[in-house]
Amino acid sequence: MLLEWKIPTQICMQIFETYKDFPKPGRSAVIAIGNFDGLHRGHQVLLNIAKEKAADLGKEFGILTFEPHPRHLFRPDDPPFRITPSDVKLDRFEGFGVDFVCAVPFDWDFASQSAEQFVENVLKNGLNPAHIIVGYDFCFGQLRKGSPETIRKVGLDVTVVDKVAEGEDAISSSRIRSALRHGEITTANDLLGWEWQIWGEIVHGEQRGRELGYPTANVPLGDTLHPAYGVYAAWVKIEGEEEWRASATNIGIRPMFEVEEGLVEAHILDFDEDIYGKVLRVKPVKRLRGEAKFSSVDDLIEQMGKDCEQARQILQNS
Repeated sequence: MLLEWKIPTQICMQIFETYKDFPKPGRSAVIAIGNFDGLHRGHQVLLNIAKEKAADLGKEFGILTFEPHPRHLFRPDDPPFRITPSDVKLDRFEGFGVDFVCAVPFDWDFASQSAEQFVENVLKNGLNPAHIIVGYDFCFGQLRKGSPETIRKVGLDVTVVDKVAEGEDAISSSRIRSALRHGEITTANDLLGWEWQIWGEIVHGEQRGRELGYPTANVPLGDTLHPAYGVYAAWVKIEGEEEWRASATNIGIRPMFEVEEGLVEAHILDFDEDIYGKVLRVKPVKRLRGEAKFSSVDDLIEQMGKDCEQARQILQNS
């Protein structure tokens, strides 16, 4: 089943959800193609090359990507894995100076196209790019049989960008996912080249935090990869505000209360206002501890006090 995807309200760049009847301003642009989950340092090198090429040719700079991520279609039972769900990814593109994004719906009809059909339908007759930029491992079409050479055969120009390495291994989304799943935020951020964030609408919870004296802003993890469960020192930003606020944030399933789905619960320090329905950005800085089941509510409250103090100290020095 395809997932609905969200476009942040502050996005100003053009966003198209089809390659068919593509408007003239978007045709003959320099196009970077990829999923770009995480928009990590390797992706950034590729996009910088595309941006410079567009400037040299006097063309617009566009991105061809796919929503939802193809893995949702091919492996629908996988746990959430996206470093940057659609709203975060679009925000990163916007900040990168992209002129437009063509986010093609990735369904079975689209996935069943041969490599040659993809080139003919999407690239040649759809976007008709002046130049194409792809990564070293780029392949496409049914059974992933297409390669940059497949594109060149129809007369389109392609630049293939070499891998960007950190140590012996290429910087990759899989390495970043592994770091996040182990709670290694600093490692993940180094590979990303930016500070990872979780976005979501603040929803009503069961008010247990407020009953314990620590009210929380609750955000479902949804399509976002679940990092290592536990309590984090984290910065949060409330929709409509410019400042980042300090928080002690639990990410997980709260074993004391047996919540079924992963949830972000941010206790914003020195703050107690009604912000339900607003979008919250959560920027984990450091994992303080794993989730735990306490022998009593009093023990939990005592630990929450310690978590808040530790988070405050860490964030004051970050």
